Amino acid sequence: FQLQASGGGLVQPGGSLILSCSTSGFTLDYFAIGWFRQAPTKGREAVAYIIKSVGRTYYTDLAKDRFTVSRDAAGTTVYLQLASLKPEDTAVYYCAASNIASINEDDYHYWGQGTQVTVSS
Repeated sequence: FQLQASGGGLVQPGGSLILSCSTSGFTLDYFAIGWFRQAPTKGREAVAYIIKSVGRTYYTDLAKDRFTVSRDAAGTTVYLQLASLKPEDTAVYYCAASNIASINEDDYHYWGQGTQVTVSS
């Protein structure tokens, strides 16, 4: 079973990116998909999560007003839209699956490979 994050890249400050998390290879049942990030020399930070069945979302303070999490109609892909990016948003972004609605990374037991986002001019 796998989660696969993609869509990262190099973007200028103020720019946007859309990250994707494919769950098509993930055969276990899950309740929510969370997004987390880890910058060099920093610990992992929670960004947001979305509940698969109803699409309800939750954002941490770092994500509010700039990032948007959504899912496709089939529920096989979860997106994280990043806008108004700043150099401090530079990090590896990960998606993960949980059996509960939680922003706590300890509640996420299935993690995908991350995708690098670099914000630089």
